Amino acid sequence: MKLLVTRELTPEVEARVAREFDVTFRNGAAPMEADEAAQALADYDALLVTLGDRLNAQTFAAPPRAKMVANFGVGYNHIDVAAAQAAGVTVSNTPGAVTDATADIAMTLILMSARRAGAGERYVRRGDWTGWTPTQFLGQHVTGKRVGIIGMGRIGTAIAKRCHYGFGMEVLFTKRSPLPDPGLPARQVSQDELLKMCDFVVIAVPASPATHHLIGAPEIAKLQPHAHLINIARGDIVQETALIAALQAGGIAGAGLDVYEHEPDVPAALRALDNVTLLPHLGTAALEVRDAMGHMAVDNLIAFRDGNAPPNRVTA
Repeated sequence: MKLLVTRELTPEVEARVAREFDVTFRNGAAPMEADEAAQALADYDALLVTLGDRLNAQTFAAPPRAKMVANFGVGYNHIDVAAAQAAGVTVSNTPGAVTDATADIAMTLILMSARRAGAGERYVRRGDWTGWTPTQFLGQHVTGKRVGIIGMGRIGTAIAKRCHYGFGMEVLFTKRSPLPDPGLPARQVSQDELLKMCDFVVIAVPASPATHHLIGAPEIAKLQPHAHLINIARGDIVQETALIAALQAGGIAGAGLDVYEHEPDVPAALRALDNVTLLPHLGTAALEVRDAMGHMAVDNLIAFRDGNAPPNRVTA
């Protein structure tokens, strides 16, 4: 099977791919645009793609040679899965491998935002710190506070466990389907109730047309002035201009972001704010996790090559 890998992976995964397939490793770190992806579908039997590679409906318009697209990552909103299915292309992803690492980043952002760690670190780096004082960089205590999780799937549940068992937090959540861990001490509420009641709100829903701008100006206005908004899901779930306006006006205390609406573009107005923590999409950026994601993607490809159903197939 002739395979295109669109971006550099870990050495361990690249070595395995090279053993299993007739592989081409694409040059460059930039993601594929739709026209390049369409050509790749015509030239290869399968693609191993990553976040940012754009495979829209037009990409699948011409009958493709490729019959498999293995996504390196759990989120696949950059792939038009319905168009792929209509073109006879199987799509897979890598759930499970990312759960704990993404939950850890959520906790990192909660703590950094609440305790003003980003602003304090920049203060020291600038050489402005002249010594400890009792009122310097006063933040908000995390232990015992109330956290609301919008989206209680694998990642949301892992965040909830860290918050409740690690920090003694009360957990509220919104979810359309049953809770993955019914024994977890957490209370299901409406989104409006969650926004109004919580000290910390964590967004953990998948990106989809239904969740685009799920959190806009009206939703942000419901947050308490001391609240912190954390997004580790996808950037366009939050209306970025509304978030910037709230942070500038002091409508909320802070935000912690690992994703952005027009990633990798981060607006200057957002970068200028001291009450927001900004990370460069580090959710799964641990070597062990990226190895696991890569192996899962390869497992999906091998299953398909051998005539079996990929274990992590996704459907529209």
